[in-house]
Amino acid sequence: MAAAMELRCWGGDWGLPSVHTESLIVLAYTKFSGAKVTVSPIDWTWKTLTATVPELLCGDSAVQEPTQILNFLRKQRFNADYELSARQGADTMAYIALLEEKLRPALLHTFWVDAENYANLTRPWFASRSPFPLNFLVPSRHANTALSRILLTKGEAPLHRITEVEGKIYSDAKECLNLLSYRLGTANFFFGNSPTSLDAFVFGFVAPLYKAGLPSSPLQSHLRQLDNITRFCDNILAVYFSSDHPCPPPPVQETMDANLQKLTQLVNKESNLIEKMDDNLRSSPQHKPHRPDPKPSLASEKSSTPA
Repeated sequence: MAAAMELRCWGGDWGLPSVHTESLIVLAYTKFSGAKVTVSPIDWTWKTLTATVPELLCGDSAVQEPTQILNFLRKQRFNADYELSARQGADTMAYIALLEEKLRPALLHTFWVDAENYANLTRPWFASRSPFPLNFLVPSRHANTALSRILLTKGEAPLHRITEVEGKIYSDAKECLNLLSYRLGTANFFFGNSPTSLDAFVFGFVAPLYKAGLPSSPLQSHLRQLDNITRFCDNILAVYFSSDHPCPPPPVQETMDANLQKLTQLVNKESNLIEKMDDNLRSSPQHKPHRPDPKPSLASEKSSTPA
């Protein structure tokens, strides 16, 4: 009997089973290949900080990264690419590399670096799906990682600052979307009448950009003009995910685990210690400073004391 498989990933919203590109790729492929997995969103848990998602658990095996997970599923005889020719397999690898090189930097910038999108959509969403106090840490951590990745891959001379890189990455992204649109044509999928791993990758990259309520995104406007790509996303959602619904958030009090309780106790102890220090300062005698420089007042010292 085959071991049960569990997929840990970010949860869904915006009409998508997951808002996370890598998670969406794996979710789509499991549907295309017929793999039976139990989806376990990491939302509202401490795994929002500690886990690397998507992560597939099967028996004693734990597999991360979409390409590794797809290879693992193929070894378990869940292969959506079994009818592809050698030429189509090579084309699949080439288009996936194109997505990584041309489209991913623009997606990272759109969701994590663009100030308006980050402040009004991305940060509030990920903060709302992370428990206290991780809601202050998780979004900024993702944003810093995204910025570093863009500059590492696209910040070669003479482009060293993010403002200098923006024009290049969005031009490349539009070119990539145009190539995908031309390759898809009027077909439902990229190779024949059945979806493959390439369809999973394209869906994972494009669907969040298509469905997110971004307040500022010329790239999203460009995508929505490519009718066959948007129809491609809508078709996959309707056929493979129409019965899926994101889980509602659990009650806050029921999700407060032992770690959060310990953190609360620690904060209370620190607060009591600060109050005692403040009382000691108030009751201690005040002496004139021996130096000509003005000594900071007690009020300023108190205001600078971390809460």
